[in-house]
Amino acid sequence: MITLRLPALFIPSPPTAEWLLFGRLPIRAYALCIISGVIIGTVVATRRWIARGGSRDAVESVALVSVPFGIVGARLYHVITDYQLYFGPGRHWYRAFFIWDGGLGIWGGVALGAFGGYLVARRRRIRFWALADALAPGVAIAQAVGRLGNWFNQELFGRPTTLPWALEIAPQNRPVGYGQYATFHPTFLYELVWDLGVAIAVIALDRRLRLGHGKAFMLYVMFYTAGRAWVEGLRIDPAHRFGPFRLNDYVSAIVFLTALICLLWLIGNKPGREQVVEGERPHAVGRLPGSDHAGQTPQAPTAQSPTVSDRSEASTRDHSTKPEQCSGSVERGGGSPM
Repeated sequence: MITLRLPALFIPSPPTAEWLLFGRLPIRAYALCIISGVIIGTVVATRRWIARGGSRDAVESVALVSVPFGIVGARLYHVITDYQLYFGPGRHWYRAFFIWDGGLGIWGGVALGAFGGYLVARRRRIRFWALADALAPGVAIAQAVGRLGNWFNQELFGRPTTLPWALEIAPQNRPVGYGQYATFHPTFLYELVWDLGVAIAVIALDRRLRLGHGKAFMLYVMFYTAGRAWVEGLRIDPAHRFGPFRLNDYVSAIVFLTALICLLWLIGNKPGREQVVEGERPHAVGRLPGSDHAGQTPQAPTAQSPTVSDRSEASTRDHSTKPEQCSGSVERGGGSPM
């Protein structure tokens, strides 16, 4: 087999994706990238949530639930859509649990992670879609950092190329039929740059247009799926195909159209953004003790509407005079009434 020469410029792959701590505890680069992405994304989301009027610990509370939910959902999506890697002749089903080997489907992560976040938001009386708007750029940044894990694992790269930014792949990691090629399109880098661009675009549009009610989140979904389409077109890893396109292409198209329809509906029916994002319901803001309606203050006592103390004094005077009136009547009548 003839291996093509490396181009003059190229991106080398890391020599290892795992280190041993104290000589026995494995530390895997893929897991470190995912954790780092979650931390950075949470910091960004927290700052945006505080700027919207939310509490500092709200995003942390949501992250504690939505992140595990998201990882489980992402792994389930990957295993379901690439089941041939884990089930069938010569495969080991238990490797489906080896998440450190790579394999997370973003849409399973977003769906189940959002569900976990919704549960926490409902319990804490947080406006879920306001929270989703705050989280959107942080999610994109977390995805960008997490893509570095594909670089360490030497996986999910694109077609062979000799461009100056081509990615070198070790022979044992090259797909069947591509063993003679030394460098490939670094799709991990393409998606990393795209995700960072998505985060910047959503933040800029949110500041300019004051997006709310889920509009910023819908923009994130649309921008991400648009970029994912051309990245999928470059990848050569095994995947289910229906006609000329991969399964993820169809999923991205469906999700893009759904987000577009939702965005157009929100623009027409939910203008502006939420004024209250956490705690009291919007219609309860301004309610004071003794008021019957939101924002209505109790009426001051007037001559026509006596206070409770006035009514009590009047009642006392009535009761104190009634015995005297009765005794006078008896004396004047000369005896007890018939």
